[in-house]
Amino acid sequence: MAKKQNNLLHFIKPPSNWNFSVIILLGIIVGLGIHLVNISNAVSYLSDDPKTCVNCHVMFPEYATWQTGSHGRVTTCNDCHVPQDNVIRKYLFKAQDGLRHASMFTFRLEPQVIRIKQAGRQAVQENCIRCHANYLHPISLRAIGAKSIYDETERVCWDCHRETPHGKVHSLSSAPNIIRPGVKTVVPDWITKKN
Repeated sequence: MAKKQNNLLHFIKPPSNWNFSVIILLGIIVGLGIHLVNISNAVSYLSDDPKTCVNCHVMFPEYATWQTGSHGRVTTCNDCHVPQDNVIRKYLFKAQDGLRHASMFTFRLEPQVIRIKQAGRQAVQENCIRCHANYLHPISLRAIGAKSIYDETERVCWDCHRETPHGKVHSLSSAPNIIRPGVKTVVPDWITKKN
C-alpha cells in the first residue's frame, strides 16, 4: 500500500528541474485569468439579473423597451432568451451564447444590425409557448409550427407579435434618452440653458 502511495505522490509532485521562472509564468497566467474574469463581469452572467444584459452598450435600447413594456413587469431577459426546460441546458446555452458574444465584442465583429441566431430563435419560441400556452387557441398552436407561405421558414410568435416586447426601437441613435443602469447620464449644456 505504501508503495502505491509513493507512486501516486511521484505523479503529483512537480519535477525537480522546475525553476522559479516557470512558477512566476504560471502565476502571471493565473493572475491574468482572474483579472479577465473580474473586468468582464463574468460572474454576473450566471445570474438572471436583466442589468447584466446591458454590460454591452448595444443592448441599451432593448433593455429600455423591455423595461417599459408589458414583459418588464413579469419577466427577465433570460425568461425569454434562454431555454428554461432544465438547468444543464440553460447554463450550457448561456455559456455558448456568452462566449460567442464576448468574442464578437472583444474583436469588434458585432454587426450594425443584431439578428437572433437559430438557437436563440428556438429558445424564444419555446418560452413564448411555455408562458402563454394557456392563452393560445389550438389553431394558433398549429399555425405556429407551420411553414410560412412566403419564404418556407417556420412561423414563430413574433411574426404576428413583432412589437412584443421590444417595440420598434432597435438602435442606439433612435433611443438617445434611455435610462442606462450604472451609467451616469450627462445632459449637454445646450439642453439645460434657458433662452
